[in-house]
Amino acid sequence: MKAFLARKNIVFSVRRYGIDALGAMAQGLFCSLLVGTILDTAGKQFGISFLTETVATIGREPNRISYTVGGLAMAMSGPAMAAAIGWALQAPPLVLFSLVTVGFASNALGGAGGPLAVLFVAIVAAECGKAVSKETRVDILATPLVTIGVGIGLSALVAPALGRAAMSVGSVVMWATEQQPFLMGVVVSVVVGMALTLPISSAAICAALGLTGLAGGAAVAGCCAQMVGFAAASARENGWGGVVSQGLGTSMLQMGNIVRNPRVWIPALAASAVGGPVATCVFKLEMNGPPVASGMGTCGLVGPIGVWTGWSASGGGSALDWAGLAAVGLVLPAVVASLVAAGLRRIGWIKPGDMAI
Repeated sequence: MKAFLARKNIVFSVRRYGIDALGAMAQGLFCSLLVGTILDTAGKQFGISFLTETVATIGREPNRISYTVGGLAMAMSGPAMAAAIGWALQAPPLVLFSLVTVGFASNALGGAGGPLAVLFVAIVAAECGKAVSKETRVDILATPLVTIGVGIGLSALVAPALGRAAMSVGSVVMWATEQQPFLMGVVVSVVVGMALTLPISSAAICAALGLTGLAGGAAVAGCCAQMVGFAAASARENGWGGVVSQGLGTSMLQMGNIVRNPRVWIPALAASAVGGPVATCVFKLEMNGPPVASGMGTCGLVGPIGVWTGWSASGGGSALDWAGLAAVGLVLPAVVASLVAAGLRRIGWIKPGDMAI
């Protein structure tokens, strides 16, 4: 069995499923749901007719569904996530292509908690497909039949329950944040912010839990704090190139430095701990865009755009809203992380070059 699994490149490990697959799923979400949301928002806010007009319709009245360009991208989130997971699991072509159908089924049956269902079902279907790939003379039939059959069967069996479970957890987190905005603001901000910097996907976690509202605002604060905080704290080592790559790209670039000296993480964590309750208690920032945006931070400005999407739907944000977004997303992380980093350098906990990328 060990030899068979090795030959099929089936590896049962936390890294393969909890890091590689989860991270790839977030990229699939970004390339479908997030991009579609951005296109729809841009079309509505800037009056771009090509982005607001219906470009495709499916079905007949009264069940006809109309799609804009962005709507088509958002509708493909399930297939995009599943294909990305298959790619991360190094699935052969027939398995990878079959996962498109599996992703659509599991996301649709999972409802609002679809991303979690896609993650679980796509992993199982991909590994089953890999197991039979090129084992028969009719591989062109056997591999897709097994991959799709397992995927759709498992989707029908567990996707609705997984979706409800994910949404229940997300609902509890959001309810708790409403009840205890200070405490949960700190917890959500720090935990989701840490997930953003670690080699796992904060975006996929937020999407799977359906994290929006006030809790989503805390998550945005935590993610922004990590990215902007690391960018500001390490500016002397990395210059403007490092500031941009971390502030608009990913704080994951610091993972190697964190492993070598965990104390370099303290400034960004302090910024997350401060930013979360400020977002929830002072400015009442809420994520009214897609849940995945809650875990993106300033990566491509997706997090702030998700917050702004909610304002734009109700006529635009107030001056206080914009001030809060600027404070939580940029000013506070930069100031807090820089001050904490300066103190740690002074006592020798962070040495020159410790934060160089």
